[in-house]
Amino acid sequence: MKVIASTLRKGNVVDKDGKLYVILTAENIHPGKGTPVTQLDMRRITDGVKVSERYRTTEQVERAFVEDRDHTFLYQDGEGYHFMNPESYEQIAVPADVIGDSAPYLQEGMTVSLSTHNGVPLTIELPQRMTFEIVETEPVTKGQTASSSYKPALLSNGVKTSVPPHITTGTRVVIMTADGSYVERAKD
Repeated sequence: MKVIASTLRKGNVVDKDGKLYVILTAENIHPGKGTPVTQLDMRRITDGVKVSERYRTTEQVERAFVEDRDHTFLYQDGEGYHFMNPESYEQIAVPADVIGDSAPYLQEGMTVSLSTHNGVPLTIELPQRMTFEIVETEPVTKGQTASSSYKPALLSNGVKTSVPPHITTGTRVVIMTADGSYVERAKD
């Protein structure tokens, strides 16, 4: 199916010269002079080679048909990350390079959206927000105002983030999975 280049987003799959590419980043650039362009950073699905392409924003690009389904994360081993389709109970192994930066956020039993093309896993989409416990952070300094800078903290999944000064070790916080940034203290 042909689509206009400017409508492509991260995670979409395009068919270029008979090969499938998953989009890692998509940026629409509008220079002061000249034609607006769409800059796409893509990864070839067959061998993992990364390429950058520039299209005029009105140019037509072939988008591949991809099936998005919710899957439950089971476990990780030498073959990769194993997910199960909750409707058919079919299991699928997803290679580590497809999981990428999402790996530390995967928790047993969690539901993710898995995109496949002809049964081959392409991309994974995590819930936008997740709750983790702070396992290590600097102690609270008296007299430090709440509007001051954030301090470094280590989450229970091993990811480093920055939290406000009033957050202490053992506090449960909500994190954005896209970039690992602090959102708020967990309500539970």
